[in-house]
Amino acid sequence: MTDRSANNFPDSFPVQGGWSRRGFLRSAAALAAVPVLLAADPAVAAAELPGFPADVALYRSAYRNWVGEITADGLWACAPADADQVRTVVDWAWRNGWRVRARGSSHGWSPLTVTEGTAADDKVLLVDTRTHLTALSLDSGAEVRAGTGVTMEALLTFLEDHGLGLTATPAPGDLTLGGALAIDAHGTAVPADGEEPLPGHTYGSLSNLVVSLTAVVWDGDAGAYVLRTFRRSETDCAALLTHLGRAFVTEVVLRVGGDSNLRCVSRTDIPADELFAAAGSGGRTLDSFLTRSGRVEAIWFAFTEYPWLKEWSVAPARPLASRHVTSPYNYPFSDIVPTVVADLVGRMVSDAAWYLAPELGNAQLDVASLGLVATLSSDIWGASKNTLLYVRPTTLRINANGYAVLTRRAEVQRVVHEFTAFYRERLAAYAASGRFPVNGSVEIRVTGLDEPADVGLAGAQVPLLSALRPRDGADTAVWLDVLTLPGTPSAEAFLRELEEFLFERYEGTRVEWSKGWAYTESDVWSDEEVLGTRIPGSFGGAVWDAAVETLDRLDPHRVFGNGFLDGVLVRR
Repeated sequence: MTDRSANNFPDSFPVQGGWSRRGFLRSAAALAAVPVLLAADPAVAAAELPGFPADVALYRSAYRNWVGEITADGLWACAPADADQVRTVVDWAWRNGWRVRARGSSHGWSPLTVTEGTAADDKVLLVDTRTHLTALSLDSGAEVRAGTGVTMEALLTFLEDHGLGLTATPAPGDLTLGGALAIDAHGTAVPADGEEPLPGHTYGSLSNLVVSLTAVVWDGDAGAYVLRTFRRSETDCAALLTHLGRAFVTEVVLRVGGDSNLRCVSRTDIPADELFAAAGSGGRTLDSFLTRSGRVEAIWFAFTEYPWLKEWSVAPARPLASRHVTSPYNYPFSDIVPTVVADLVGRMVSDAAWYLAPELGNAQLDVASLGLVATLSSDIWGASKNTLLYVRPTTLRINANGYAVLTRRAEVQRVVHEFTAFYRERLAAYAASGRFPVNGSVEIRVTGLDEPADVGLAGAQVPLLSALRPRDGADTAVWLDVLTLPGTPSAEAFLRELEEFLFERYEGTRVEWSKGWAYTESDVWSDEEVLGTRIPGSFGGAVWDAAVETLDRLDPHRVFGNGFLDGVLVRR
C-alpha cells in the first residue's frame, strides 16, 4: 500500500504526454455542465419541423451521457412548459415521423435515451424535463405530487422541510425523478435485525413508492396521444413503473413517510478478506453490519486490500462522536478529482499507462482514508438526505457495469464472498498477463425487493421490469457494480467473464438498467444471448411479454423509443 502522507496531495504535477491535471479537470467539468443550447433560427425550424407547436420554443442541443461515450451534437430539443405541452409535442412527433426522447440529467451509461451515432439530421427530438416539469406539492400527509423533471436533491429537500423522507435513495442528487423511476433506481437498505419498516417507506426501488402516475399515451378512439393518469392498482401501470424510456411520464404521486435521522460511519480498516469472508465466518463481515444496521455500502478500489465501508444506522439523537451535518455531499475529496488521482488518470489515458491501475487504486484509497479524517466525515449524523446524497456531477466520470443478484437474506454473505473471490482471482490473472482491465472499484449495496404492500394500496401492481421485482425464494438483492475508466483495454472481456459468472452461478441475476451489461469480448450492450434470452428470462417470459405488450399498446407508433430499444424490448 502506498504511503498515506500529505505528500500524496501535491499542488500540481508536470504535463504528461500533453495531458495536464488542469486539462483533465476541464474535461470533467465540461461533461458536468448543462449542454449548450443554441436558439433555433425560425426559418430553419419551420423548414425542418413544419407545424411544430408555436408556443413551445425550439433550440439545438448536444446530448452527452454520464461518461461522454454516447454523444450527439446539434439535435433538436425543446422544454415544454407543462404536461399538456408535452402531449402536444408528442402528438406532433407522431404525425410527422419523429421520435421523442425525454432528457433529464443524462446521468446514465446505457443507450436507453440516445444511441451512439445519432446525427443532427435524424428525426430525434430531445424533450427537456428539468426546465419546467418540476412542481412539488403535498397531496396529503403521506403523498407527494412531483413533476418528473425535479431532481432527487430538490425532492428530498422538499420532503425534509415537511418532516418526511425516504429509507434509501441513489447517491447522486442531480438525478431527475423521472429518470430514476424509468430505470428502478435504488439506494442500499434492508431491515436491520428487529427493525420494522415505517409506514410510507420501502426497502425496494423508488418505483415501488408510486401511488399514481400521469403519462402521454396513445388513445385509439381519439386518434391522438393524450394525457392519462394511471393508479397503482391498474394493470397497465405495472409496465410504466419501470419503462426504460419506452414511455413519457410527466408527473407522479409518491407514498412517503416520516423522516429519520441517520448516522453514517465510514471506515477503511477492515481487510477485504474479513469483510467479504465466507458465509459463517466470524469477525467484521458485511453480514454482521447488515444485521446491526441494515444499511451498508462497500467501495473496494482495484488492487487494494481495505474497502471503504459505509454503515448507516437510524439514530434519533446525535451520537456523541458524530458530527451534525445540515447539507448533503459531505465527502469533498470525492467531489473534485484530487491532484494525485488526476495525475495518474492523465498518464493512463494519454500515455496508455494502464499498468498504473494498482497505483491508482491505492491512491484512491489513500485519498478516501485521509479525506475522511481531514474533513471530519468518518462519523456524520443528520436528516436522511444529508447522509444519503454524496455524489456530485464533478466526481470522476467512470464507466460502470451493474447487476442485482436476488437471493435470500441469509445468503447475502455467500453471494458477496463468491463474487469477490472470483473477481479477485480474475483480476490477478489478467494482471499476471500484463492486462489491467479495472482501475476503479467494486461497489456493493444490498436492498430489499419491490414488495407492493409497501405502498399501502389495495391491489397495488408490482413493477414488471424492475430488477427488484420479487421472485420465489428471494427477499433481498445484492447489487454488484464494477467501475473502470472509459477506453480501458480488456475491460469488456473481463466484464464479460464477470457477467457470465453471475448468470451461471445465480439464477436470480438481473441487469441494472442504467449501467453496462450484455458484454462481448470488445463491446457492451451487444451480446445477443444476454439481450435475447438471459434478460427476458430473468423476469420470466410471461412477465417480459406482458410488459412489452403494454408498452407497445400505449405507444403503438413507437414515438418513445430508439434503435436500441427497438431490438431489446420485443416479445420473446
